[in-house]
Amino acid sequence: MRSIWMAAAAAMTLAATPAQAQTKVTIGISGWTGFAPLTLAKEAGIFARNGVDVTIKKIPQASRHLAIASGDIQCAATTVETWIVWNANGVATTQLFQLDKSYGADGMAVRKDVSSIKAIKGKTVAASAPGTSPYFVLAWMLKKNGLSVKDVTVVNMEPGPAAQAFIAGQNDVAMTYEPYLSAVREKPDAGKIIATTLDYPMVMDTFGCTPKFIAENDAAVKAMTKSYFEALQMIEKEPAKAYEIMGADVKQTGEKFGASAKYLRWQDQAANKKFFAGEFQTFSKEAADLLLEIGVIKQIPDLSKLADTRFIQ
Repeated sequence: MRSIWMAAAAAMTLAATPAQAQTKVTIGISGWTGFAPLTLAKEAGIFARNGVDVTIKKIPQASRHLAIASGDIQCAATTVETWIVWNANGVATTQLFQLDKSYGADGMAVRKDVSSIKAIKGKTVAASAPGTSPYFVLAWMLKKNGLSVKDVTVVNMEPGPAAQAFIAGQNDVAMTYEPYLSAVREKPDAGKIIATTLDYPMVMDTFGCTPKFIAENDAAVKAMTKSYFEALQMIEKEPAKAYEIMGADVKQTGEKFGASAKYLRWQDQAANKKFFAGEFQTFSKEAADLLLEIGVIKQIPDLSKLADTRFIQ
């Protein structure tokens, strides 16, 4: 009897070992289509297979850095310029790999009678708070057209509610992104999309963690990077299944999700290497200058220390 019990105990110990060996990490994201491969990596068991026990939390971009600062999350996904804001405001974070690039997935919706971006001067614009991507997209588009955020009245609304309010007839302009931008595309009577990241290619997302987490969990960081690229491989090999999983997370059918995903490009390992070899530095400098100009940051952090690209090699 004792030998049977010992054999059973040994089997239980072996069974428990993989779970115990997994590094726990909580990641903060939003419902943005570009982040969906992270959800896929969790739901399809890719993270777990590579030894990482991931919890994903939906946290608005405007407060994601607070969750990092409090220790509620250790890693996050957000736009490149947002990491500049977080570090400038004392929330130390390091970018690890690129997630996606927007190709029309972020945009400005206006009423049908608006003929140009310059024509929104004096209008009411629904956009997330300063320090977020939609606010930055607004500032970027305005600057490229000789205006600034001071030339409009900004009403702070998250991308989903901003799109819904616009369709309902509220506000003159809405800054939003996929999958919510497609809701505007489907309601032409409400207005039109006057500009997207096809016209202004400046929205790109990266994944990062706190320096402390990276220093203490080298293997887990490598595993998360590997898992992301494996999720992209799954999308390529099994698109219908992957779209169903990713769509379910944002209450979309696989077909609807696939349609919104057409407006962005997820970035594989080769694309990551190319991005961090030059474009990352150029964009970060221009973005930091604009953030300083519009008062979102008071000083530019050391841009050379905002990324650790060891894990994409």
